[in-house]
Amino acid sequence: MKNIRKIALILFSVLSAIVASAQGYPYRAIENNAWHAGEKLKYKVYYESLLTGKVNAGTATLEVKNSNRLFNGREVYHIVGIGKSNSAFDFFFKVRDRFESYVDKQGIFPHLFIRRTREGNYRKEDDVTFDHKNLKVTSRTETKKITRYIQDIVSASYYARTLSADTLKEGDNISVNFFLDDSAYVSVIQFQGRQIVETELGKFRCLAFKPMVATGEVFSNPYPMTLWITDDENKLPILVKSAVIVGSVKMELIKYANPRNPIEAKLD
Repeated sequence: MKNIRKIALILFSVLSAIVASAQGYPYRAIENNAWHAGEKLKYKVYYESLLTGKVNAGTATLEVKNSNRLFNGREVYHIVGIGKSNSAFDFFFKVRDRFESYVDKQGIFPHLFIRRTREGNYRKEDDVTFDHKNLKVTSRTETKKITRYIQDIVSASYYARTLSADTLKEGDNISVNFFLDDSAYVSVIQFQGRQIVETELGKFRCLAFKPMVATGEVFSNPYPMTLWITDDENKLPILVKSAVIVGSVKMELIKYANPRNPIEAKLD
């Protein structure tokens, strides 16, 4: 009888291990009270330089959708970002950009990133698959090792919106890892404090940040950009201003739909 009990115990342990393995890798869980499927954001993009003056250059949209696709058996959000220059601006610099990210609903990390970029004479198409269990990422051209839960450029902003700002003090830094163009980056985001911002939609209480960017053909300063998000649970990005090598760019929220929470940061 003792031997039978031992054999039964061994079989039970083996079966438990098999069941645990079938349930998959124990990914992280992130509490997300900031956004949900159905949220839509529309921005107007302005460009200003000595040559052009201030012009309405185009529009950008961000939309969070539910997806029927599963990645390793896990449900995802499908987040789509589209940028398009106006027809009048196309002669100067034509932009047709589409970015897609399939983001894990529980862990807020990307499984798949799709990029279709048309900016002037520049063309870039990529499909990037993230394997957070085995710490590798595969693009159209390379496979590389990564840190776990590294973001793409779309999912990074949505992940950042889930972070609490309650204890932030002016001068604090937040680090976000992201993968782009077959390279891993660490962006240090400087908190600039709480400010009142007025836009086409009205006045808002905001949190101001300066994200670090890669210098090169577009940016000469590692901190050229200021981003304002609403100082409420939604953390909606409502305004971005950035210096570029030639001129400056402003992106302003002009329409939103289906925020997760009431816009308590709006003052009028």
